[in-house]
Amino acid sequence: MITSSLIFGKSASGKTVSIEGRMANRHGLIAGATGTGKTVTLRVLAESFSRLGVPVFMADVKGDLSGIARPGEANPRIEERIQQLGITTHRPSGFPVVFWDLFGKSGHSIRTTVTEMGPLLIGRLLELSEAQSDALQLIFKIADDQQLLLIDLKDLQSVCLYLHEHQKEFSESLGGVSPSTLQTLQRKIVVLSEQGGKGFFGEPALEIRSLLRQDMNGQGLIHILDARELIAQPRLYSTFMLWLLSELFEDLEEVGDLEVPKMVFFFDEAHLLFQEAPVALVRQVEQVVRLIRSKGVGIYFVTQNPIDLPDTVLGQLGNRIQHALRAYTPKDQKAVKAAAETFPINPALETLNVITALQVGEALSSVLDLNGAPTPVERLWIVPPESRLRPLELEERKNQILRSPYGTQYDQEIDRESAYERLKGRRLEESKTPSEEEKKKKPASDGSAWESFQEKPVAKRPAGREPDSLAESLGKSAVRSVGSAIGSAVGRQIVRGILGSILGGKGRF
Repeated sequence: MITSSLIFGKSASGKTVSIEGRMANRHGLIAGATGTGKTVTLRVLAESFSRLGVPVFMADVKGDLSGIARPGEANPRIEERIQQLGITTHRPSGFPVVFWDLFGKSGHSIRTTVTEMGPLLIGRLLELSEAQSDALQLIFKIADDQQLLLIDLKDLQSVCLYLHEHQKEFSESLGGVSPSTLQTLQRKIVVLSEQGGKGFFGEPALEIRSLLRQDMNGQGLIHILDARELIAQPRLYSTFMLWLLSELFEDLEEVGDLEVPKMVFFFDEAHLLFQEAPVALVRQVEQVVRLIRSKGVGIYFVTQNPIDLPDTVLGQLGNRIQHALRAYTPKDQKAVKAAAETFPINPALETLNVITALQVGEALSSVLDLNGAPTPVERLWIVPPESRLRPLELEERKNQILRSPYGTQYDQEIDRESAYERLKGRRLEESKTPSEEEKKKKPASDGSAWESFQEKPVAKRPAGREPDSLAESLGKSAVRSVGSAIGSAVGRQIVRGILGSILGGKGRF
């Protein structure tokens, strides 16, 4: 009989510890100091979810998760653990893995558009002040009104430059936005572009529903984001992960508690999401965590200490696995005490003392039972993963990417007409039209025949070019009208905001 439980550990007494599939979308936490076994626990859970047909998305910040794609190898430590726990069902296995990379080097490219990410998250990426964030909101609105599609960063930069050049014309729309603020935004956009944003913003944009796939054997795809380079830019990393969460929330319909989740999302280095984050953004994260479970998505935060997360988020994490913490300083001791207090009380276990005494691969855990109530905290050993601990070799990784079910769908960038191209065309037109200042500087005519001749030059037609017929003129006019209608429709479809229906809709076009 196939069970929907996700076995991840065994207690010293031989009791199996697992997460019930129906409770897996109630989110979870994997915590512990560096080197205590968090990554192995993450692997074991990812394998279990995939085996049940649940797609998984996780970031590989150290480069040691790629081996999930290959069966495990002979390892004395793993054999010892199998014997210690009396495991009889362990079978070396590889799992269906898809590699992704924001920079397009070690996996399929992941892109989104400036419009889809919205001003709130773009403002976080640009590290804007409150006043600058308000200005960015206005810029997005004006871009909508002007039917300017914001696809990549050069589009956003082009709009800022155009508004700076036409400050008087847009003075009413821009309100109190100063030229210096527009210049600052342009500089920050250039910096973001050089730090990796140039490759992230563009098309084809990632279709979130394409992540919800299984292989031919019914196993859920394990999507691994290569974050070795990305993690060096914590704001870009955390903002990308939050954007992905918001897209999942926005795209999926309400389903309630399923037998197993539609998808599980592991958020490694989760503390980066809340570092220096504005209050408005933290509130939106809290709201997404609270509501996304009804869409069938489970979120598992991976961090060193539970106190890295806000209490409002921590209180929504029903399945918890705590590896060892170290208490070398008074600050560390307070952190250990706070972590111990997050677990339900077990009279037979001194949680505070045990946390610092746990060995590598050992953990404390409390999960939700079928009634949604947290179980008493237990001390356990994490079961060994069935996949290979050693990362894939470069050639193995290339072959895995070549066999990807997505083929080359996301590998070739598309650059269609958007704000940059439209504004470039407007500048060319303006350069051909004399401004009011130039007209004023022009000397008055004395009415002579020579002046009349100079003011009315004979129009020249290119050689071999016949004048437009009436039908051609009407055809061109019709094309312009259709283009204007399409532009207006597109403009209406671009909806500001982020986090989907929370703030009022999606910005796809």
